[in-house]
Amino acid sequence: MDIKGTAVISKSGRIKRISGPVIVAEGLEGVQMNEVVRVGKAKLIGEVVELAGKDVSIQVYEETSGLRPGEEVESSGSPLSVELGPGLIGSIYDGIQRPLDIVMKKSGNFIKRGIAVYGLPKDKKWSFRPSVKKGDAVKPGNVIGSVKETAIIEHKIMVPPGVEGIVHEISSGEFTVEEEVAVITGADGSKTGIRMYTKWPVRLKRPYNRKFSPVEPLISGQRVIDTFFPIAKGGVACIPGPFGSGKTVVQQQLAKWTDADVVVYIGCGERGNEMTDVLQEFPELEDPYSGEPLIKRTVLIANTSNMPVAAREASIYTGTTIAEYFRDMGYKVALMADSTSRWAEALREMSGRLEEMPGEEGYPAYLASRVAEFYERGGRVECLGGGREGSLSIIGAVSPPGGDLSDPVVKNTLRVVKVFWGLDDDLSSQRHFPAIHWLRSYSLYLDNINDYCAANIGKDFTDIRNTAMSILQKEESLQEIVRLVGEESLSDRDRQVMDTAKMIREDFLQQHAFDPDETYTPIGQQYRMLKSIINFYDTAVSAIEEGSRFENITILSVREKIARMKYITKDRMGEFDDIDREIKQQIKGTKDGSDNR
Repeated sequence: MDIKGTAVISKSGRIKRISGPVIVAEGLEGVQMNEVVRVGKAKLIGEVVELAGKDVSIQVYEETSGLRPGEEVESSGSPLSVELGPGLIGSIYDGIQRPLDIVMKKSGNFIKRGIAVYGLPKDKKWSFRPSVKKGDAVKPGNVIGSVKETAIIEHKIMVPPGVEGIVHEISSGEFTVEEEVAVITGADGSKTGIRMYTKWPVRLKRPYNRKFSPVEPLISGQRVIDTFFPIAKGGVACIPGPFGSGKTVVQQQLAKWTDADVVVYIGCGERGNEMTDVLQEFPELEDPYSGEPLIKRTVLIANTSNMPVAAREASIYTGTTIAEYFRDMGYKVALMADSTSRWAEALREMSGRLEEMPGEEGYPAYLASRVAEFYERGGRVECLGGGREGSLSIIGAVSPPGGDLSDPVVKNTLRVVKVFWGLDDDLSSQRHFPAIHWLRSYSLYLDNINDYCAANIGKDFTDIRNTAMSILQKEESLQEIVRLVGEESLSDRDRQVMDTAKMIREDFLQQHAFDPDETYTPIGQQYRMLKSIINFYDTAVSAIEEGSRFENITILSVREKIARMKYITKDRMGEFDDIDREIKQQIKGTKDGSDNR
């Protein structure tokens, strides 16, 4: 079947030779690149990746042991595609959109080779509510109705690309995804039936009208990210770092707590137990924005390290296509890819099997373009059909060997992303998590979101953030002096800089992901926390200039309250005003000799 669902004539050939997950077939005249084929007696799923004369190279997405030259190869006539429709939310798929729960029911705990299952449930009935009527003119991307897929997601049924005309018929009621819910008459009089699902090739970007600059931050509840290095909705970011520095934990925190409408989480080549953690936690965790289980706004793609390498390469495209589909409905979508290094390694292995000319460190010469193509599918767009705006934010973890940032995958990723969250091995060794280094990371979206932050968080939010960053930078320059001659050699003002930087690092930047009271901090609370720390700094510096001693300021009791600000809940926000008053009163007391301990 092609993307419109019309029948095609299949072709067949024979296996000529086998090289691991890549086989070469002959006799498949007329096949096209990226066409899906079935290989051998077991009907293994494969994809055409190279055409060389009469030879066709096929990337097989399953274990190829047992295949023999001469076995039949049958083409499907359509590219590798995913099914898009009701039933996506809450599902967990492998890299080529086979629902793992259905696969387990059919083949047990191990995936049987050649097993074929639908990506969407074909027998489940959904309640379709039309939003257009007979006689209405519709064009590609127009919403003709909706299905309440979960308590959070209203699944919008859209006119597929390439279909335009007048609504001839439209129904209301309970339907499966394969039943027609509408018929559209084209300008030439032809009639096209509309079902609640479509197919879309995973390597083809879904169309939109136009792209805008992202202007609204993607709030994650992670203080170091939201305040210091934010990503905008529709932005792209990467998290490189060595083994054990916390990439997966950061990715999972973002998947849990971002204020996106839909989250697509791709476990690409990572360990199976990490994906198991996500599966176990998401049905139990409560979405802070809706109160419903997180799984009701999440799609999971699991292609872990013990699954076929070839399917790992496809899993990134499968997840991105599903994310684009929800973006086209007008939703704010966040996609987490963990990790793109494993995806790039799959590209390297496939390139080697095809005997292509290698590039840097054995990666294919087209690595840079593939990485760019992936991240460029993110963005904030006006959806096809008009009247809706959606966004797709892409966050990719990168796992360079030994944390080497000169790795080709890291270098090519940094050329296209605008946010870099650099994980530091020393910070993770000190048990400082998230181990995002404040002087090595950056965000190029700060100017884009300034107006939003001033209007919705605080007029002085950007100034406070810049002051805090300046203090951390000053601390770094003072550290060299301290290492040489000790902190006592510094002036009281410089010692206050060092002390305030420590407060920012330990009381603000450090965040416990597994503490239920601290795992998520609303952006308003982040603003008040940092504002109180900067208020303490400004007041202390003024007092020092007027004669107060640094030693007297360090023993003030209000410092303990500052250290516990992270535990203030949103219904106790008035406590920040009390802390600010105490800061002024107690520091003022150091000038007139009062005892505030």
